[in-house]
Amino acid sequence: MNQEAPAPIQHALPVLGFAAFSGTGKTTLLTRLIPMLREQGLRISMVKHAHHDFDVDKPGKDSYELRKAGAAQVLIASSRRMALMTEFEPTAEPDLRMLLAQLDADRTDLVLVEGFKGESFAKIELHRPSLGKPLLFPEDPNIIAVASDAPLAQACDRPLLDLNDLGAMAAFVLQWLHDKH
Repeated sequence: MNQEAPAPIQHALPVLGFAAFSGTGKTTLLTRLIPMLREQGLRISMVKHAHHDFDVDKPGKDSYELRKAGAAQVLIASSRRMALMTEFEPTAEPDLRMLLAQLDADRTDLVLVEGFKGESFAKIELHRPSLGKPLLFPEDPNIIAVASDAPLAQACDRPLLDLNDLGAMAAFVLQWLHDKH
């Protein structure tokens, strides 16, 4: 029985994901790639999937205490930043479309997404053969390139990038963004 593929995510902003198994180094790569893209004048927004119960506010802080007291949403803001904490009842995996709708399109040129590898949108696969995990691209037509730190064990019909060459990765992202317009 074939499972129907999810409908591709349509959004007003260009959305590009980085998909990989846990431990591949997605966050590390993005913390190095984002400044390179910012140097090119891009305004970057980021959506990150977390697999665990996480807090950005800490016990004892007002935002934490208000949320734990039962507030479904707590928006905390200062002159420098704001954060919106939303409790999902009942608990459910976050929906990428809903999360993208929360972003301010007037402040963003490109949305980078970490995780959500099962969703249907353009992604670069990060792969480290030494981890022994399978490649994602053979099963995911939305993967537009594969970045690896070693040769792949199978033929790849997508552009291959060197996972350790951040300049080449930034150039690929910029070209992809240019081709989208």
